[in-house]
Amino acid sequence: MSHPLPINDALTAPAALLSWSAVRASGPGGQNVNKVASKVELRFDFAAWPELDEGAKARLRELSRGRLDAEGRLLIVSQLTRDQQRNLDDAREKLRALILRALEVPVLRRPTRPTRSSKARRLDEKRRTGEKKQVRRSRDD
Repeated sequence: MSHPLPINDALTAPAALLSWSAVRASGPGGQNVNKVASKVELRFDFAAWPELDEGAKARLRELSRGRLDAEGRLLIVSQLTRDQQRNLDDAREKLRALILRALEVPVLRRPTRPTRSSKARRLDEKRRTGEKKQVRRSRDD
């Protein structure tokens, strides 16, 4: 069982929705790597989290597209260090950062129209380019 994960001042992910398991990691560790399960897989069932609004859930689903398991739980993996506890802390921090990114509501771009002066500049430049090409044309007399 895991501990609750504080996301920000207002939100804390409940421990009941978090589960983790330790598996054997690849990489450095010498003979120890074959004996100790230091890689951490942290699973988070964010769909069952009532405090998270639907917009944030949709953004989280979009941000973690390749990291969802068959049940729709978010899978975070960490094998940075040889220590299981530090990998668990790293995985929890990765999850926290991902949820914080999902909580940010994207600002919608308001389309602007070109100004009168920019239209005039564009047409003036277009006219000058046309005149330049007109001068280059050879005349058959």
